[in-house]
Amino acid sequence: MLKPLVAGNWKMNGLKSNVAEVQTLLDAIKRDNLASLADIMVCPPATLIQQFSELAAGSGLLIGAQDCHEGEFGAHTGDISAVMLRDAGAGAVIVGHSERRTDHGETNDLVKQKSSAILRASLTAIICIGESEAERKGGMTLDVINEQLEGSLPANAGSNQTIIAYEPIWAIGTGLTPTRSDIEAVHTSIRQTLEQLVGLSEASEIRLLYGGSVKPDNAAELLSITNVNGALVGGASLKAEDFLGIIAAYNAS
Repeated sequence: MLKPLVAGNWKMNGLKSNVAEVQTLLDAIKRDNLASLADIMVCPPATLIQQFSELAAGSGLLIGAQDCHEGEFGAHTGDISAVMLRDAGAGAVIVGHSERRTDHGETNDLVKQKSSAILRASLTAIICIGESEAERKGGMTLDVINEQLEGSLPANAGSNQTIIAYEPIWAIGTGLTPTRSDIEAVHTSIRQTLEQLVGLSEASEIRLLYGGSVKPDNAAELLSITNVNGALVGGASLKAEDFLGIIAAYNAS
């Protein structure tokens, strides 16, 4: 059994005043010993990483980042490297999110370069993959997600630094979710593709997260699916009460 991870992606939300939500999480983690049940991570905007990481030090709450540049240093105005994020206190970086692929035209190759930079910085890469509604309706889901996985995964990826997040684009923020059997089929296919790419032993230890309208009222069902080792949560992670409601899926089990 892989220890599950519940990671909250705050996206472009959050100010210093939102520290109260993090403090509520910290209080619950300590009170209910939640870190023994699942790894818990918050990925705030880069402006809050250092403040949150200092607050969370030694608590069991992990702090991640939402993106990085593929280089380490250089003339790249406005960009932030994995090394800089590590210096600010991040332990992981999300890359390849559909909003980056769609809004910024990020390709599989660029996601691979960013993932490689994350591994070089001794951070964990959370690599996102997922199909559009048109691709799903066209019966292309498995082809698309496996192509993204093969194209985005660095050659030196291993279970100690790599997490895969399946986020069907059409389900993100819409309230729609695939069926239980659809999610299981996709996660099983991801696991099988990983076996081909990194070998059976490593593939069996890589956590596969599900993301796409995960909420307190559907978390228990979604997180109990075979090969689902946690969740990448969007909007529901902005309020500690909702985020804790999702983590409670493991607390109840």
